[in-house]
Amino acid sequence: MIALAPSNEPVASAKSSPSAESIYTRILSRPTGPAAGNQFTTHILACALTIGLIEARETGISVSAALGLDRASLSALTDQWAPAARDLFNLASQPEAVSLDEEEEQLHQLLTHFSVDSSPLCGWITAIVARRAMSPRHLWQDLGLLERRELTQLMNDWFPTLAAANTDNMKWKKFFYRKLCELEGFSLCAAPTCRECGDFDNCFGEEDGVSALARLSRR
Repeated sequence: MIALAPSNEPVASAKSSPSAESIYTRILSRPTGPAAGNQFTTHILACALTIGLIEARETGISVSAALGLDRASLSALTDQWAPAARDLFNLASQPEAVSLDEEEEQLHQLLTHFSVDSSPLCGWITAIVARRAMSPRHLWQDLGLLERRELTQLMNDWFPTLAAANTDNMKWKKFFYRKLCELEGFSLCAAPTCRECGDFDNCFGEEDGVSALARLSRR
């Protein structure tokens, strides 16, 4: 299990483990040049790292597995954007490679195809979004973001062409799978149009709820 404490300190009990809010604040405590120059990207990375660290602590998986990043990527990301996060987990215990199942691989390819550039940062964000999309809640919650609007901004920043295609503001996970179907040349939907579908709210309903970090902090 990954302890949310420096590796030379004893593992904290569940009762005394840091809250989501304190982890997020600590991750932001030593900003780098890139982090200071792009506060929103720093925020989304800090949210993802926070949710990944907590998931690792509570389930026993690696931080790499929670975020879809191998050891080298996790090392580079934290070095460049969140060096304080390295105090919260043991990098040496992270796997050298992460595996993707077929569903995640297809989504990763879709996001890569529409990504704004081929930079390492864009690659890390792509991997994180694809991995967190495999979780059960709304995607903005699974990314640790504070509200859905932040996910929309993330999509506009890093996958602008794909984001622009979501003209009806479909739920992002639903939209991803619709695009995957389109690329394969078929549709899983039997309704002639979305407006005539009896399951309309499942794809277009409100994505409200409490942010995962707020819920975890309260707990």
